[in-house]
This record gives sequence, C-alpha cells and structure tokens, in this order.
Amino acid sequence: MKTDELLHKIYYTAKRLNYQIFVVGGFVRDKLLGKQVKDIDFVVVGNAMRFADALKENLHLRTIVRYPRFGTFMARYYGYQLEFVNARKESYQKNSRKPVTKQADLFSDLSRRDFTINTLAMDISPEHFGQIIDIYHGQEDLQKRIIRTPLEPKQTFSDDPLRMLRAIRFAAQLKFTIEEQTFKAIKANAHRLSIISQERITEEFNKILLTEKPSLGIKLLDESGLLEYFFPELVRLKGVEQRKGFHHKDVFYHTLEVVDNVAAKKADLKLRLAALLHDIGKPITKRFDDRSGWTFHGHEVVGQRMAKKILRRFKYSNDIIQYVVKLVGLHLRPMALVGDEVTDSAIRRLIFLAGDDLDDLMVLCKADITSKIPGKVKRYLQNYDYVLQRINEVEERDRLRNFQPPVDGNEIMQRFALQPGPKVGQIKKFILEAILNGEVANDHDACLQYILQHKKQLLNE
Repeated sequence: MKTDELLHKIYYTAKRLNYQIFVVGGFVRDKLLGKQVKDIDFVVVGNAMRFADALKENLHLRTIVRYPRFGTFMARYYGYQLEFVNARKESYQKNSRKPVTKQADLFSDLSRRDFTINTLAMDISPEHFGQIIDIYHGQEDLQKRIIRTPLEPKQTFSDDPLRMLRAIRFAAQLKFTIEEQTFKAIKANAHRLSIISQERITEEFNKILLTEKPSLGIKLLDESGLLEYFFPELVRLKGVEQRKGFHHKDVFYHTLEVVDNVAAKKADLKLRLAALLHDIGKPITKRFDDRSGWTFHGHEVVGQRMAKKILRRFKYSNDIIQYVVKLVGLHLRPMALVGDEVTDSAIRRLIFLAGDDLDDLMVLCKADITSKIPGKVKRYLQNYDYVLQRINEVEERDRLRNFQPPVDGNEIMQRFALQPGPKVGQIKKFILEAILNGEVANDHDACLQYILQHKKQLLNE
C-alpha cells in the first residue's frame, strides 16, 4: 500500500469521529531529507483510545498495543509501524523523566518535543495534504543541519536528560552540528544523566555505535561530559605520555579509529563493541621500561575482565558478552603468528579458540592497524595477509573451526569401560591436544586408534 493511500484512510477514520490528526516528528523530518521510511507517528487531537477502536475496525487490524495511561497506541499495517498519541502537555518532577501529562492542542504537543527538526507536523487532510506546520523553524534548522531545542535548552534537558543522548545520536546519524547554546546546556546538565535507566542509555549508545562513523558521536559524548557519567573506562584511554624519547599514541583516539574501521566494513553491533573494548585494559597495564619504552603486557587479559564487567553494567545479553570477551582476549593472537618459525599447531589453536568468530577476529585485527607511518602500515598489512594465508591453509586441511573431538564421550566410556565422570573429559581433552599439536589427524578412526595406543597412560595403568 502506498503511504498517501494509508494516510487518507487514517484521516477519514479521524474525521468520522470529528477528531483532528496530523503526522509528526521523524517521518516528516525524514521526508524533507529525501528519505523513505515506514515508521509514522501521529498526533490525535481527541481521545486516542476511542480512535484506536475505530481504526482497528476500519483497517481490519489484528492487534493494537495500547498504553491508555499515556494516551498512546501502536499498530502494524502492510509493513508500516504506526504510533498514535493524544496531543498533550507535559510537566516534570526533578527526580524523574516520566512526565505528568494532560490533553492539549497540536501546538502545545509540538512544543514538548525534543528538537526543532522533530517539531514538524504534516497536514493529511485532502484540502491541505502535505502542508508542513512549522512553528519552531525546524525546516530552517534542517537546511542548516543544526540540532536545537524548541524551548530553553537547559530546562529541556533538565526535564528529560535522555534528550542529551538523543541530541548527540541525531547529530551522529544525520551528521548535523549541535547548536552552541544547546551544547552548552548539555554540558551543564550532564550530571542529570544519573536519573536515566541503564537500559535507555544503552539503547541510545547502541544507535550511536551503529552510525556510519561512530567516532563522531563518541567524541561528542566525551566533549559534552556525558561519557564520563556512563562510560568512565573509555575516558581513561585518553592521553599521550612521553618519556626518554619514547611516546605512546592516544589509546582513546586509536580506539575510535578502530571502531570506524570496522563500521566501514558494515560490522554488526557486537563487533563494534569488541573494537571499542579491545584496548580497554591498557591504562591499568601501562608500564615504562628504560630499554623498550612503553609496554602494556597482559592488557588483553585485563581487558577481558573489564569488558565483561562493563557489558554486564550496560545490560547486554550473555551472547554479546561472551563474543566480545572472546575477541578482546584473542585480538593480539593473529598478528603474533608472523614468521616462518610459527608452527601449524599455533595456527590450529587460534582457529579452535576463535571458532565461528574467526572471520570477525581477523576483521578486528586488520582494523587495529592505524599507524600514520605508511611503511609501518604496509608491513603490518603484509603480516596480516601472511597470517590469513596460513590460517586458510591449515583450516582447509584440518577442518578445525568449531570442531568437537571426533570420538565422543559415549564411545570413550564404551571402549574404556568407564562410567560418566572426570576421566572421560580428560580423555577428550587428550584427543583435542593431540589434534591441535598435529600428532593425529582430525579423523574418527585415527583418533580412536591413537587413544587405544595410549590406553595405559590414560587409565594410569
């Protein structure tokens, strides 16, 4: 169904109830920016719950999700995500971003919105279809590519501090500039972020991470002071120190480069998180050696522990946490496998440890090459290609990715007359180590023969 046809149907449903209805917010903004979207927000000047009943009947909607307390309902229709809300005024209490609301007219509703570019409304009546209602100069700000609040910014952000993160998210997504007074108000109210739930902060942070160039948003988070309030570990990466002619590059800006590099490869959220956290353990492990200069020995191990703690605080899923912790722990391994002296065994172990995430690990490793010295970059890229070639050779020959020892626990118990217990696990580990060390092929019959040959050793006879 075409959008205009749907809007006409919705308008006539409202007209039968003698209600006014307008399209507002993001749909209007994106339409003016030349984007086609299927998320449409409406303001109903009337009783939204009564309108929901009428719309369900007229459009033959199967399901409507209602929030009567807020005068809001949502529905899906032919691929469109539709959201309707009563025109309303809002007032806030100091320690909560949840407003007290009361029904109002369209102009009052538009004034409560976060930014001028989101205060735009569109008339969908046949007489004025497509006419833009713009009381806060949102179209002008769209043309100037500016994020600005419609009302006094300090009050806007104090009322609902989540809007500070949304300002930065929109600036990052649209590549807009945050207007000077608006940005000053974010700095002044950064401490108010403390009343926002972690889930809402994480949701906005994810959207910033998923932008085309995440560094734009993360730098704004840092400059505004917001990053310190919800992600202080990332701020600790900042700074360059020089001693006795040795200096190390700023880990914060290096990290942002790495995140941008994986974003350029259209990486998903979890790989972007791994890029963001890959060096998170460096500040704790930083040491200076008179001969070799700055060192960060073990930062990948420390980084694993820190990443796990941070991701739990951010309320990420266990799957994401396990994935990121794995990649943080392994991110130095591939480039350490350079040189003819590196054994196939070392390659096998990397393939086994990375499993299905090996390709992502290699993307991260390549993204980690951020030197400004062309010769150094060329050398690192040659090393990367060499390691990738070795991995492909070994993997093709030994079929090791996510493999399980070809002799399972049931067969081990049968062959060795064992009951379930630690001994079975020890024998499986023995097979695994033998395969990784190249002592036996990754093949059932070969592995079975191998463990039978070592039966006395394995049973301590």
